[in-house]
Amino acid sequence: MSDELPNLKRAMRAELRERRRIMTSSEVENATEQFTLHLTHLTERLAAKYVAAYLPNPDEPNIRPWLDWAHTRGIRVLLPISRDDGLLDWVVGDGESEVQGQFGVPEAVGEVLGPIAINEVDLIIVPAASVDRTGMRMGWGRGYYDRMLGSMEQRPPVYAVVFDSELVDEVPGEVHDRPVDGAVTPSGIVELQPST
Repeated sequence: MSDELPNLKRAMRAELRERRRIMTSSEVENATEQFTLHLTHLTERLAAKYVAAYLPNPDEPNIRPWLDWAHTRGIRVLLPISRDDGLLDWVVGDGESEVQGQFGVPEAVGEVLGPIAINEVDLIIVPAASVDRTGMRMGWGRGYYDRMLGSMEQRPPVYAVVFDSELVDEVPGEVHDRPVDGAVTPSGIVELQPST
């Protein structure tokens, strides 16, 4: 019984990855335009001047145009660096310099700030494999974002970026999983109701 949930999540992640890989280039381009529009609107609506986000890998929704927009507006952008101990360090990204980090994930180059740097931001944008209507987020299985969100005493609004089909009625959750406040999809910004 204890192996069922991790196996279910593994199977779901594999299916979601495959769905993302078979998207056409025009579907990806259209989604990217919509992600950029909605993330820009969200940032402006919250009057965020300091945001935490991530550099997407090729299988993730492309938020790079929004990151570029944020840089041109003078919005400070914190980007994560994975540590061996399962925590995230942060770098203030310049929108230009990056390297391939652990697990093949793109990471920004710059002065490394510790895990508590996240406590200063106005908005957090996180990747996800899927999100449900209660705000439960299923990540890619390494737990970095759950640990980060769970360690924050106070946290600003947290939004996951997913494709429309990845916003579902229910994702399997475990005790350590942390909810998000909303999802940004190509169709819009969806406010969720985390059950605490």
